[in-house]
Amino acid sequence: MAYDKALIAGKLRRWEGFLDNYRLPEWQEIPNIGLYMEQVIILLKQYLDYLPPELKEEQFITATTINNYVRKKIMPEPVKKKYYRSHIAYLIIICSLKHCLSIPTLQTMIPMGISEEELQAIYSSYVERHRMAASLFIQYVRSAAGGILDHEPDSDYSTDSTQDLITGVAVISGFARLLAEKLLLLNNKTLEDGGEITVRRPTERTTTGRAAVGNAAEKAADGPAAERAEASNAAERAAAGPTAEKTADAVSAGAEV
Repeated sequence: MAYDKALIAGKLRRWEGFLDNYRLPEWQEIPNIGLYMEQVIILLKQYLDYLPPELKEEQFITATTINNYVRKKIMPEPVKKKYYRSHIAYLIIICSLKHCLSIPTLQTMIPMGISEEELQAIYSSYVERHRMAASLFIQYVRSAAGGILDHEPDSDYSTDSTQDLITGVAVISGFARLLAEKLLLLNNKTLEDGGEITVRRPTERTTTGRAAVGNAAEKAADGPAAERAEASNAAERAAAGPTAEKTADAVSAGAEV
């Protein structure tokens, strides 16, 4: 794969400048006058305008998508076909996270049946965390792409390779999703029912894994022979009749024969 370093550096700086100034709307900035579907879609595209221009052709939100969210009870139903502040708050969170979290997971983050005060608290916290995460992401890209942006490398993962940068960002994205989903699964759990918390070193996990593989390999190798031996024993017991079976049972039970 071939990348033009000057082009990549220019795009990174451009997106950094955009993200640095991007903000989701505050709760009170969301209109509460009742909007129809077409108006909601236009509004969401304005609110979620941090996508690169190359990706904006993709319809990330449509009337069909919103109707499916309502039908699956991921968000409240419109009131006489109109959407208010609470509906739009749900949609902002869902649409900004649906590419990195599953819909069932999102339902845990922003459940149905909560009061408007609870929803406002959840939304306001989300807006603040979104801003902070964007700032942290900018710092990571600056460091990771040091060689591309002609910065002095400040860490071992700084690179001048676009392919390496893509790989690193993709891996971090996967780890971040796993962490979010794991933490959400611990909702309402305690030490008694929340699973194991023992910390094992990587070497221990590797040794355990190798032992498990070794045992499985041994069983696979011995499998046919063991099956033949068991079949032979069964045939001998059948030939010996009921007396042999009783004797075998007694031995198994630890009784004297």
